[in-house]
Amino acid sequence: MEDWFLYLIKKSIFYSFPIVMTVAFLESLALVGLFLPGILFMAALGTLIGNGTLNFYPAWIAGFIGCICGDSISYYLGWKFKKYLNNFNLLKRNKKTLCKIQSTLNKYTVFTILIGKFVGPTRPLVPMVCGMLNISLKKFFSSSIFGCILWPPVYFFPGIIAGIAINTIKIKNNPYFKIFLIISAILIWLILWKIWKILKKNKY
Repeated sequence: MEDWFLYLIKKSIFYSFPIVMTVAFLESLALVGLFLPGILFMAALGTLIGNGTLNFYPAWIAGFIGCICGDSISYYLGWKFKKYLNNFNLLKRNKKTLCKIQSTLNKYTVFTILIGKFVGPTRPLVPMVCGMLNISLKKFFSSSIFGCILWPPVYFFPGIIAGIAINTIKIKNNPYFKIFLIISAILIWLILWKIWKILKKNKY
């Protein structure tokens, strides 16, 4: 699927930015984002940005639009179908996670919406839970917009590094190249996870 994904983007620049927008939209869409390997797709797009196939700024804008649309629809779904969602089997199986999100949103609304954007399992859930809790649109969008501005470049970043490195022949032919990429990606996510843990610890 990823090979087809990259082929389609390289084949026509006309499709590239709608695809970026669609990936960002589905990644942010309530529940749907739980089943998509969003980080892989965004990293693949970042690789194309790094090697010059895609322009960074249009891709960033497309990612932002898709992200904010996904958040908006997720919020609406949570607000409109709150009673149904509370009885939804998938959410029942993840009741503990849902309760934690609700608890954190009630105490630290803005912070949770912003940080939740960068944590895989919570990204497609936080906007929906905001709607279920009837959090004000002003408070929701003030954080969501900022998060959607930051989210695409953060997820593009590992791929951008890879794309730049691929253009360097010596690095490309180095047997340790893949190890370097894996370590870079792991370090980025460990830093984000550590920040989350520190802030969570300080909360208590």
